[in-house]
This record gives sequence, structure tokens and C-alpha cells, in this order.
Amino acid sequence: MALSQKLFFVLCLVGLVFSQDMPYEELIAQIQSCPQECSCPQNFPRAVYCDNRGLKSIPQIPPYTWYLYLQNNMIETLPLDALKNATQIRWVNLNRNKITDKGIEEGFLSAMTYLVHLYIDDNLLSSVPSPLPASLEHLRLSRNRISKIPGGVFVGLEKLNLLDLQGNKLMDDAVTEVSLKGLNNLVQINLAKNQLSRMPLGLPPTTTQLFLDGNNIENIPADYFKGLPKMAFLRLNHNKLGSGGVPKDVFNISSILDLQLSHNQLTEIPIIPSGLEHLYLDHNKITSVNGSNMCPVSIDSLDSSQNESVPRLRFLRLDGNEINPPIPRDVVMCFRLLRSIVI
Repeated sequence: MALSQKLFFVLCLVGLVFSQDMPYEELIAQIQSCPQECSCPQNFPRAVYCDNRGLKSIPQIPPYTWYLYLQNNMIETLPLDALKNATQIRWVNLNRNKITDKGIEEGFLSAMTYLVHLYIDDNLLSSVPSPLPASLEHLRLSRNRISKIPGGVFVGLEKLNLLDLQGNKLMDDAVTEVSLKGLNNLVQINLAKNQLSRMPLGLPPTTTQLFLDGNNIENIPADYFKGLPKMAFLRLNHNKLGSGGVPKDVFNISSILDLQLSHNQLTEIPIIPSGLEHLYLDHNKITSVNGSNMCPVSIDSLDSSQNESVPRLRFLRLDGNEINPPIPRDVVMCFRLLRSIVI
């Protein structure tokens, strides 16, 4: 059998396998137009791998690409015509390049009207890029040099549910109601390792996961979480929180499941809500543990392990404090579902 016939036979088989996902004609066009600098696997024909190639510019991308991998290159600019043929892209990874604000031509991002995931971690951005496509659901911009979030940059992004801005240079005046306006369906926001000294303002009530590790936050307003009824995962490790700046019942919210306060300056254990399952208080300045004060319900009322009021705490970390074992019996009596405690 001639080589061309063998190739045709292989392509026919591949086309049959992916006939439900990609029409045969599109499959052929996709494979034939794969850039020489990249790889286009036949068993994943909508993906184009141009990562780790030393690229300084984006090659012509095949027309039926959904997943585009450009990470670990030396790309500095994103010209408007770079993806003119690839109008169906859903996922772009541009991590670890040399992209600057000026390097992104206006319209490059918004032209990708099907884009769902955009990763531009570890670049040289100083501002959140705009305009962004309304289809976007995940935006990752960690470890850049971002100090500014332009007002209105998120307006119209009704589908955006994950925003990762960790490891940037954001200060308090950059994270406000104005700059976060439009994040109406946000679920997770990561602002860890920035330069914040207060809790961020303007978070939408849909926020479920808030990561603030490695900032300089010293206090939390007493009513801060009243506007965040779905808050379930809160990380405040490596801040400057002292018990004087943390109202005792500020975390007493029914939705919270995981609370991390490691490496702060707390001297007392805050009130623990009944539904909390994981609590990290290690490496603070806590000197004692009192079960009666910690327990969110009366210990005397917990006469049965089947009682619905039994606190849900399963994991407790207290090491790195000034607490001497053993753990008081009333702590064990209160938190009967506790499976692991580190002291």
C-alpha cells in the first residue's frame, strides 16, 4: 500500500473515532494546518501544543482549535491577527512568557468569543487586561506585577466565577467596589501574597472561596461577612491578625466549612460555628484551650452523638502555639466528630 493510501486510511480511522466531536473535513483541515513549531495530536485534534518551544511570537493556529497551549515561551506581544483563523478557542494557556500590558493589542482577547479559560500567570502585566470576552469563566493572572484593576474591567463578565490574582502588587486602594464591579457570579477569588492591609471591599455575595494568605491584614470588621452568605472556604494564613483585631464571633457564620488562620498573632480561639469542619490555628500565640468557651453549643446538651446540634469539626490544628498537652476533656466532649488534632 502506498504511503499516501496508508495516511488516508489512518486519517479515516481517526475521523471515525472523532466523528461525533469533529467532522471529518474539519479534522483533515486541522491536521494539515498544524504549525511546524507545534504539535497537534490526532487523538486530541482540537488541541494545539506550542509550549516549551522558545517561541517569540504566536504561529498561525489551525481554524478548529479549542485548546491552545503556549506556556513556557518568550512571547512578548499578542497581536490582533495572531488568532484570526482560530475563532473557536475555549482555552488558552500563556503562562510563563514575557507579556506586558502594551504587548496585548486591543481586541486580541475580546475577539475570542468562545473563550472560557484564560491563563496568563507568571508574565509582566501591571494591570488586569481589557477588554475581556463575555464568555470567560476562569481568569488566572497570578505572579505578575499587577497593581491596578481598572474600573469596569469586569462589567459584562456574567460567567466569570474564578479570579486568581495571587502574587501581585495590589494594595487596598486597588481592590474596591468600583474595581470589582461586574463580578456578579464570582465563586472563588485569590488575592494571596499581595500588599493588602485590610479585608478587600466589593466582593459579591456569591463569593464562596476567599484566599488572602500572605498579606498584612491586621483586623476584620465585625460585620464583614454579613454580605457574604455563601462563604465556605476562608484562608488568612500569614497575616498580622491579633485577637484584638478579630471580633470573637466574626467567623460565626453558618456557611463556613474551612477556616485557616495559621501564622498570625492570635492569643485566643475565636468562636467556632457548628458547621465548621476544618480549623487551622497553628503558629499563633494561643496559650490555653477551653472547651466551654470554644464549643458553639452547650456541652451538656450534647447527650447523644446522633444529636443534630453536634459541632461538625473534624480537623483541628494548634501546633506552634504555647499550649501544653493534653487537650482538655471538654474539647473532646464538644467536638465528637473530631478525627485529627495536631498540638
